[in-house]
Amino acid sequence: MSQIELENALDRVIEGDCVQTMRALPDGSVDLVFADPPYNLQLKSELRRPDNSKVDAVDDSWDQFDSFAEYDRFTRAWLTEARRLLKDTGALWVIGSYHNIFRVGAILQDLGFWVLNDVVWRKTNPMPNFRGRRFTNAHETLIWATRNPNQKNYTFNYEAMKALNDDLQMRSDWTLPICSGGERLKNGNGEKAHSTQKPEGLLHRVIVSSTRPGDVVLDPFFGSGTTGAVAKRLGRHFIGLERDKDYAKLARSRIAGVEPADPECIEVTKSKRAEPRIPFGWVVERGLLPPGTVLQGTQKRHRARVRADGTLVCADATGSIHQIAAHVQGLDACNGWTFWQYEEKGRLIPIDYLRQQLRATIS
Repeated sequence: MSQIELENALDRVIEGDCVQTMRALPDGSVDLVFADPPYNLQLKSELRRPDNSKVDAVDDSWDQFDSFAEYDRFTRAWLTEARRLLKDTGALWVIGSYHNIFRVGAILQDLGFWVLNDVVWRKTNPMPNFRGRRFTNAHETLIWATRNPNQKNYTFNYEAMKALNDDLQMRSDWTLPICSGGERLKNGNGEKAHSTQKPEGLLHRVIVSSTRPGDVVLDPFFGSGTTGAVAKRLGRHFIGLERDKDYAKLARSRIAGVEPADPECIEVTKSKRAEPRIPFGWVVERGLLPPGTVLQGTQKRHRARVRADGTLVCADATGSIHQIAAHVQGLDACNGWTFWQYEEKGRLIPIDYLRQQLRATIS
């Protein structure tokens, strides 16, 4: 296959073998790879329910390999190209089940990737184990990895994930439903258009956590186009590789109907470390808290007055907002931004509110 310029690949579904197509793309051209490879389920016979009705299992030809060795060769080939295509700041997400994820994990480590997390997707509505001879397979595993162990710069929108999780730190076990109902794409006969369509909620979480608006997301096993649909909605570029013409057609039609969100609404909450530093003195010199303003502690037991140079004075000490907050409580350290409050219209408001106002004007 001839070389493909990046601008000719963006926001397209490219038909063909994923490894050959990846080899045609330029080095270091993508920010994130999300891969949902064949699971190699190794089904030996039909699956049936207790009433003898047939289960619509994954028996597609693309999921069948003659041996573990063949599957490993295939896995090594696409992972090698994925690593080459990632930018120095890029990362990989790959999803699988117990049938394949351990083999994939070992190979990606052999190739030099560095595992950041394994994430368990716990399904709220999994398919039962109809034979009753094993536990119900109620989860899949995602591996999140950087290109190498020394890579310090990669995107992780920690604050955005915390906000998405009701202001609690996001854990590595994600409870989400499988793709069903109106989201599940159907063919002309009313059957599943793709046997392993992933829910958009899962891709939403991956993309929001690991990319920024404008980033490029490559999906080498594009299928029904879930990655592209979510990427487009969230203002990211996508490159979708798919060898099945029917799936590629389905994905194009699906993505064409997606409306991108307003640019202002796709910005992710920045890490506090990434926000511009605002000295308390700026609050004073811009008149938001004039000299002489009385501040109160969170329990209303402590008071201090604002000085013109941005320090505070209490009964027996002067110093920064942090030093005086610690002093009045007898502590070694304290965050003055969250401890001190000012009064406005009878309400006490943390001075951190004023810091956020200043940050907004700088942004």
